[in-house]
Amino acid sequence: MKAILLLAFGGPRSLDEVEPFLTRLFRGRKSSPEQLERIKERYRLIGGGSPLPEITFKQAKALENRLNSKGYQFKSYVGMRYGNPLIEETLKEILQDGIQEVVALPMAPFRSRASTGAYIEEVNQIRKNMGEKIEISFVEGWHLHPLFLGAIQEKIEEGLMQFTREGRKEIHLIFSAHSLPKSLVENEPYVRDMEESVRGVLKKIEPLPWHIAFQSRGMGSEEWLGPEVESILIELSRQKVREILMIPIGFVSDHIEVLYDIDILYRGKSESMGMILKRTNSLNFSGRFIEALSSIVEKHIRGSQGSRIQGV
Repeated sequence: MKAILLLAFGGPRSLDEVEPFLTRLFRGRKSSPEQLERIKERYRLIGGGSPLPEITFKQAKALENRLNSKGYQFKSYVGMRYGNPLIEETLKEILQDGIQEVVALPMAPFRSRASTGAYIEEVNQIRKNMGEKIEISFVEGWHLHPLFLGAIQEKIEEGLMQFTREGRKEIHLIFSAHSLPKSLVENEPYVRDMEESVRGVLKKIEPLPWHIAFQSRGMGSEEWLGPEVESILIELSRQKVREILMIPIGFVSDHIEVLYDIDILYRGKSESMGMILKRTNSLNFSGRFIEALSSIVEKHIRGSQGSRIQGV
């Protein structure tokens, strides 16, 4: 028996979990009452909590079932960087279950030390602190896997059905990923991975005007990746574009940056400029995405180039 460990960012399941979630996110620093209430309000607007934890568990179970239907013997686990269950708790559970071999899959398609690298670093540090013998391999570099691109293609084709067929040729596509400080992605493949994924998807769909943008940047004065979604929306408004389909290609599930930033914030800004903005459904635990993850893990197990197996 092996463990398949899905590594995700995490999120508060309820409003009561928002404060401890933010404290972990800000490395022990307490949020001000104003900041806490502002963020709680965003979660209220999307239903009172983040759906990401539940979705990740469903992804993990669906992946376990898919792999085991092909003759493998996996038990699925989920570990979160900032939400429950924390990665450390999950690694302890895996050891208690007597499992010594783990395949760890960061739920982020684009690589950087601030995204996938952060999961790997944390897992290795926790494992070292635990002082246990355990073998963990990390699955990375799946942004060009044809089934992943096919899952995105499916969501775009479904998304285009929200528009009239007569007006579809006038739709502009915006592919988005989470913005990061430029200092954290210098000499990293994050932007290149995104661009390669977008080009791969564009080969599979009807030709439409398209743009790449970064969303949900953090606070502070440092320079972040651009262009930002807001600047693209302003430019499209100047061009008299009326209909937009957003594809959050950097995210694999619903969470605050999708349900609030896109569905409420960017949609509202678009409407204020006379445009209609719609979004593709998230991959979540769709059949095509789970099949993609299964194929990605199988390729990794067979020793695909770039896989890492590390033990302590």
